[in-house]
Amino acid sequence: MKTSLDCIPCLVRQTLEAVRKVSAEPAVQEAILRDVLGWTAAIDLSAPPPILAQRIHRRLRQIGNGADPYQAAKKRHNRLAASLLPGLRRRLARSPDPFHLALRLAIAGNAIDLGAPVETDDKAVCTALNRALRDPFAGDMGQFRRSVARGGQILYLADNAGEIFFDRLFIEQLTPARVTMAVRGAPVINDATLEDARESGMEAVAEVIDNGSDAPGTILDDCSAEFRRRFAAADLIIAKGQGNFETLSDVSGPIYFLFKVKCPVIAEHAGFAMGTHVLAASTAAPGRRHRKPGAATPSKTPS
Repeated sequence: MKTSLDCIPCLVRQTLEAVRKVSAEPAVQEAILRDVLGWTAAIDLSAPPPILAQRIHRRLRQIGNGADPYQAAKKRHNRLAASLLPGLRRRLARSPDPFHLALRLAIAGNAIDLGAPVETDDKAVCTALNRALRDPFAGDMGQFRRSVARGGQILYLADNAGEIFFDRLFIEQLTPARVTMAVRGAPVINDATLEDARESGMEAVAEVIDNGSDAPGTILDDCSAEFRRRFAAADLIIAKGQGNFETLSDVSGPIYFLFKVKCPVIAEHAGFAMGTHVLAASTAAPGRRHRKPGAATPSKTPS
């Protein structure tokens, strides 16, 4: 997905919010904001928005001596999610279709996004989960069920802290032994890292790896060789969140995107209304996937 002109003011807003977490000095805040405004003058609009976001947050970590400005918020969302799990498990146990409900809860958890201009307090998160089955839904559930049922290895690309707890509920519906979850290789915004995966208990359910990158998305060329090998070998890839959609929507392969539409640019690009819970198969033309070892041609999107 290309960067829209409308992405630029959003990135500036995100920068200002983050730099105020790093420094209370107006001079430091101004200097960083001027840096970002300078970078945007030369931005490659053909690249996805997380590339500039990655650069911004690297700079913020530099001035903060490596500290994660979002750590406190991530811990708070992890605690909230952990407190909600028992009730959600009871809800799943009563459901006539726990697979569908767990999927919708995982997408509803995508509301915990500190990079988007949305409310992420406890009340907003609880409201999103309570409305999981009532919010608009777009996607072919039958096709997705068939893709999951065909078997093989599943690579699950996580998005945010807090949200990862609800991903666990869904992964438990997917035959966890064949699932590998990938998190970010370093802190960026409130994206999930290995620390968050451990807090969620994910390692007791599925294999967990990191992708070697500090981008708030999945930029394959920036990821580790081991992650790219796993990506190429996966029979099914489930990509959570808007950042993964932004960076992988032009990559062909057996990819399903799961996210809540929280941004008007993504709403227009993906063709869904704001607030929609999206389950969408990749429609990218073959040719840009990292190939499986020995494969003659890239894998096509499952039908």
